[in-house]
Amino acid sequence: MKDYHAPPQPRTEQGLFSLSGLTDAEVGSLTARSVELFHDPRAHERPLHGSAVGVLFTKTSTRTRTAFTVGAIRLGGIPIAYGPHDLQLNTGESVHDTGRVLGSMLDLLVARTAAPVEEMKDLSRYGGIPVVNAMSAQEHPTQGLCDLATLLLAHGDLTGVKVLYVGEGNNTAVALAHALATVPGAHLVCATPRGYEVRESELKAAAARAATVGAVIEQVDDPALAPPDTDIVYTTRWQTTGTSKPDPNWRETFRPFHVDDVLMRRFPQASFLHDLPAHRGDEVSGSVLDGPRSLAWTQAAMKLPGAMAVLEWAIGRTA
Repeated sequence: MKDYHAPPQPRTEQGLFSLSGLTDAEVGSLTARSVELFHDPRAHERPLHGSAVGVLFTKTSTRTRTAFTVGAIRLGGIPIAYGPHDLQLNTGESVHDTGRVLGSMLDLLVARTAAPVEEMKDLSRYGGIPVVNAMSAQEHPTQGLCDLATLLLAHGDLTGVKVLYVGEGNNTAVALAHALATVPGAHLVCATPRGYEVRESELKAAAARAATVGAVIEQVDDPALAPPDTDIVYTTRWQTTGTSKPDPNWRETFRPFHVDDVLMRRFPQASFLHDLPAHRGDEVSGSVLDGPRSLAWTQAAMKLPGAMAVLEWAIGRTA
């Protein structure tokens, strides 16, 4: 039993912070479970029954926030929503103190903040509860799981899947790299503009892990360098979650990475993914996003069962 009168002593963090912190088996299990819940959202025994689930979003969100809120309810939990100005963190209370208090009342916390992932880990360490990274500047791990689940749903088997990621090497690209690094024989080509690459440390870590299962993670500066038998072309919004780019002419830098029918004709068997929201005319043309090869809307719908799978897994890790 917790002693709420004792000074806050940090524990080992619990939850999901990066896909690099999960085993191959955990990634595979969460992916398969997401697909199972996609087919039957009632295929569970309300594992969050009576649990209070904090949903802390200090950044805008449509799909992820809705998915975790609805997912908590469907699993029997009670979601408690916090916006960007709701907690005393906004007035200077420390992360340690906030974690200790939230941990005395909540059973689980889902967080999307502008803070580093380390602060999410501190909320878990001092609160003694699992925390789920619902997106940080470094990585969007639940999106990576959603992406794998969408591919599994569409292909039936992920072994050897070939993916071309086009655009900025952002948190979605990082999650995708760590996700595909667990898939035997997978091949991910990240085609990114110079100066906007996936961080070298993340790319190296994913590539090293991928090598253990015969997969390949690589980065190029031209989408045309991807193999013609690519199965998936994936892009994201160029202007990510309110961030700004230092180069005033960045749109010209990104223009060659626009996904349109011309690019898709290079990869005649490829389907299309986009994590949304989309800006038609920027990163993707409307004819591709809304076209017959687009899986983007199935991918969006997969956010809910993906969130449910993560919540179910996270509550099971409560110490």
